[in-house]
Amino acid sequence: MSELYDFLVPLVPYMVPLPVILPAVAAALTLVLSKYLTAQRIVTLTVLFFLIGLNATMLYLVDREGIQTLQMGGWDAPIGVTLVADRLSVSMLTVSSIVLFSVMMYAISQGIRDGGKDEPVAVFLPTYLLLSMGVNLAFLAGDLFNLYVGFEVLLVASYVLLTLGASPARVRSGVGYVMVSMASSMVFLFGLAMVYASVGTLNMAHIGLRMEDVPSGTRSAIFAVLLVAFGIKAAVFPLDSWLPDAYPTAPSLVTAVFAGLLTKVGVYAIIRARSIIFTDGSLDTMLMWVALATMLIGILGAMAQNDIKRLLSFTLVSHIGYMIFGVSLGSAHGLSGAIFYAIHHILVQTSLFLVVGLIERQAGSSSLRRLGSLAYISPALAILYFIPAINLGGIPPFSGFLGKIMLIEAGADDGGWMAWVLIAGAVLTSLLTLYTMVIVWSKAFWRDRKDAPDGATVLARPAPLADIQDEVSVKDRGDVGRMPFGMALSTTILVGASLAVSVLAGPLSSITGRAAESAQDVNIYRTAVLGPNYLDPSRTLEMERYDANRDDISHRVDSNNVSSSDPEEVAP
Repeated sequence: MSELYDFLVPLVPYMVPLPVILPAVAAALTLVLSKYLTAQRIVTLTVLFFLIGLNATMLYLVDREGIQTLQMGGWDAPIGVTLVADRLSVSMLTVSSIVLFSVMMYAISQGIRDGGKDEPVAVFLPTYLLLSMGVNLAFLAGDLFNLYVGFEVLLVASYVLLTLGASPARVRSGVGYVMVSMASSMVFLFGLAMVYASVGTLNMAHIGLRMEDVPSGTRSAIFAVLLVAFGIKAAVFPLDSWLPDAYPTAPSLVTAVFAGLLTKVGVYAIIRARSIIFTDGSLDTMLMWVALATMLIGILGAMAQNDIKRLLSFTLVSHIGYMIFGVSLGSAHGLSGAIFYAIHHILVQTSLFLVVGLIERQAGSSSLRRLGSLAYISPALAILYFIPAINLGGIPPFSGFLGKIMLIEAGADDGGWMAWVLIAGAVLTSLLTLYTMVIVWSKAFWRDRKDAPDGATVLARPAPLADIQDEVSVKDRGDVGRMPFGMALSTTILVGASLAVSVLAGPLSSITGRAAESAQDVNIYRTAVLGPNYLDPSRTLEMERYDANRDDISHRVDSNNVSSSDPEEVAP
């Protein structure tokens, strides 16, 4: 075992770009193989399965060896493109690769279609791989510009996936989603311009170093602009209204991967910005209020829904608030709880949306007004819903309970009155989430179907593909009551992975704790990215902390180019 470890350690820098390169190459290959569906599926599943092993290996090695960086194109940081693999980024990569593989199994098992016969199946696989590439690039990016590029790859791929089938409902929601995402991207670009104008760099470690000497008001304004951009993608209140309208109209498998991953990319960006760049905590109080409002308003919206997809979309928004809660505390303990809860929520929320797809296959609808008797019709389906539902509700000893306990302990350690308000809000949200999950159980699974208000009718196709008036009897829909084995198996894998988080909560919380500590200690991250000499006292320009010539960036760049032959004299 030690020999294998010694063999793998030197290879870690070469592993870092593979989560970005492999999906991109596979997307091109599957596009070439568009006429050979079986070959497309083999390539896609092979690459996604390989990424699980690759990311898990990187997580083990990074946890043992520390942060690994790769300077792309032969240019050293902060000038070149830097990919950073630390415990936080690789933890997110590992759990996202599990989700991406499981959802792809689910898609292939249901024929990728969601009830329609004319959907562009050939473009689904390459688009899905591009989505994977965008997610992985966002997690590994060491600079804000490539984080922006990762977001844009996500936007392009997600719009295609969201509108598969081109039904009017999907196109309407897709257009709204794209408009909101484009607005977020424009705000992000504006934030990038402000950052570069203030500090003359986009490398996150370098920004954090130079941002210490930017006036506090300017620093807070820049952070606020970036928070708006990231908050839209994370769907935090009051920037969350787009999500409950966009996600429920998509196919269940697309909604599942969106719910599990895309909002967490926004949360990840907020964590990076708060822990590496804007370390003074000037907006922590505002983040606390945002976390509280997101938790409570999201779960109150969920309680008012009759469709399970919309209900889960609101719970998704609500539980993003728990992660913002941990970030807003500004402590390693709080950040560790936020990372742990993000890992738990990715697996549990994705599982629940996949279960909704199985419900639509089994009963022909996801409306609580039409459902009933599912526990009798399909006990296996009832179990697949029940486990992640009570996990999301925070019943001990599941990971949802453990993650909430970590956050509550971090809030108690903070001791401020606002932290105690957040603790109360988190407990109330957990109770209301459990109540909402029980309502779904009692109506869809436990109640007799004939007692449902509209139990005699179902949709001819799954809700996203049908108009609200399109109701026909079960016998007119061929796939009702048929639940393919592969769909159930992939859902079971994700439910099992969420249970594994509970069983392995001790080792996993240790990793998230170390991830939070290394993220909070900016010197660790800066040393890994910028090199051990970035605080060398002999570097006169750095000792001046970018203060003397802040208004003459072009002159500074010219001066650096003249002395670039001596790396000790080049300003970071």
